[in-house]
Amino acid sequence: MTIKLGVPSKGRLMEKTFEWFAARGITLQRTGSEREYAGAVEGIEGVSLILLSAGEIPRELAAGRIHLGVTGTDLVQEKLALWDQLVAPVEELAFGHADLIIAVPQAWIDVDTLDDLDAAASAFRDKHGFRLRIATKYHRLVREFLRSTGVADYALVDSQGATEGTIKNETAEAIADITSSGETLRANHLKILSDGLILRSQATLWRSRMAEMDDADRATMTTLLARLS
Repeated sequence: MTIKLGVPSKGRLMEKTFEWFAARGITLQRTGSEREYAGAVEGIEGVSLILLSAGEIPRELAAGRIHLGVTGTDLVQEKLALWDQLVAPVEELAFGHADLIIAVPQAWIDVDTLDDLDAAASAFRDKHGFRLRIATKYHRLVREFLRSTGVADYALVDSQGATEGTIKNETAEAIADITSSGETLRANHLKILSDGLILRSQATLWRSRMAEMDDADRATMTTLLARLS
């Protein structure tokens, strides 16, 4: 067996992950064409590179099909209900920073906090006969956050595209989404609630609690983690 390391298969996350490992003497690289999800590891024996989408990595860690994986805090906590029983954070990588937040139209001048949103949601239902809609890709995290903060009169609607555009398209009244700079929110005339931060996320190296290892794997893992710390 070998230690299987899952890494995002494209884009800036892949590039920054490769740079992070290279700075610690371990070279990760694609092999074959850009369309092939094959890779190689140099600088340590007994480790294989698995290229996956960032969204697939939490599932593969939880299933024990990979031993280590790089993906965002937001994806792990959204996709894995009992994430802390299935995976463990090894190292935060100091890139891929983004915040999961709740935002509403800038025109809602009386809505700046979650209490304001709760009141607006009740008034919205009284006026329109249906619940205020919040568009998001992060149903689990948003639902848990709003439950803990006492906001109740809302409905989550799924958004797998440009979430910021759902308000303009009149398919939602508010959004819960990832933002890094806030520029896209401002461009779409949205504002973040003052207490609407759900989660701070960044790229993180995670270790599976479910993956099987033999003695050789455990020795390789110990060596690898010592190199990366």
